[in-house]
Amino acid sequence: MRLVLVILLSVLAVLFVAGVILWLRSPGAPPPLRGGDGRQVPGSLSERVTVEIGGVPQGMIIQSIDPANPVLLFLHGGPGMPEYFLEATHPAGLEQDFTVVWWEQRGAGMSWSPDLRAQDLTVDRMIRDTIEVADYLRDRFGQERIYLLGHSWGSFLGVQVAAQALDRFHAYIGMAQVVHQLRSEIMARDAMLAAYGNRGEMRMVRRLEAAPISVENGMSDAYLRLRDAATHRLGGGTTRDMRSVITGVFLPILGLPIYTLREKIDLWRGKAWSRGILWEEILRTDLSATVTRVQVPVYFLVGAHDLTAMPELSRRYFDVIEAPRKAYYVFENSAHSPLFEEPGRGRQVLLSIVEEQNN
Repeated sequence: MRLVLVILLSVLAVLFVAGVILWLRSPGAPPPLRGGDGRQVPGSLSERVTVEIGGVPQGMIIQSIDPANPVLLFLHGGPGMPEYFLEATHPAGLEQDFTVVWWEQRGAGMSWSPDLRAQDLTVDRMIRDTIEVADYLRDRFGQERIYLLGHSWGSFLGVQVAAQALDRFHAYIGMAQVVHQLRSEIMARDAMLAAYGNRGEMRMVRRLEAAPISVENGMSDAYLRLRDAATHRLGGGTTRDMRSVITGVFLPILGLPIYTLREKIDLWRGKAWSRGILWEEILRTDLSATVTRVQVPVYFLVGAHDLTAMPELSRRYFDVIEAPRKAYYVFENSAHSPLFEEPGRGRQVLLSIVEEQNN
């Protein structure tokens, strides 16, 4: 009996190790796009490319069931945090209606290199990189204008790009639009103190009270350590159903075959590097004072439960920003990533935006 048990445990151990190896297996290639019948969609596009942008090789994932569809350039958050993993955990189906481009920005993910210089990672340089990427896509797909979608840090970058390069874009779409991030963090902490107090979770209340944040002194280290856990426990983090960065981000990225194992490691190296350089400028900049006019249509997509980019601030910004056309969409069942949390409605909103530009 003991021998049988030993054999069984050995087999289970081998299967477990084999499963982990298969899970981590990383050929570094995107899967083909398949239809409902499981077959590859004829004429579809699913590829990784590396393009020299601003003198630096930068990677991107491009997917579309029809490459003639409008190009949508997705600016990820972070800074330094590629978001293709959300397509695995919360598929949005963007490739069904667009040629969607998941560009991994300078110093992020596939675009990370230890040879990068900190002095070359500035907001101005990132704006110029974005314009170069847009020009590459316009030329490659033969489209005079494309759509620009910025998420979180990507929205901080994107609205500035749209204001400077209006002749390249049909419209700018800001998801979880950043406005003045330090002010947003102060408002979020106040909201969390009230929420945890109402729930009777006094230990978390005490931890938040011991983690100060102010316009004068910025964010304390204690608040930075507590922030992600506190927001996710309330359903106000990356997605409303995400309770942990480990289970919601780290593990899904480990399981993505689109990245090599080294690229999965570089993704976290790039995030730490980028955040260390850009974070203070993002915190202190008030876009409602610096970018008040955009000469292309502007659309904000906001999750009602977002504790990362507070909806109240994006609403105020929306009210003051000038644009030829603008609309503000609230997703009642979402936190920080409404396109991925409510993909059906998100897809309808994006299609309505395209229809507006065609009329």
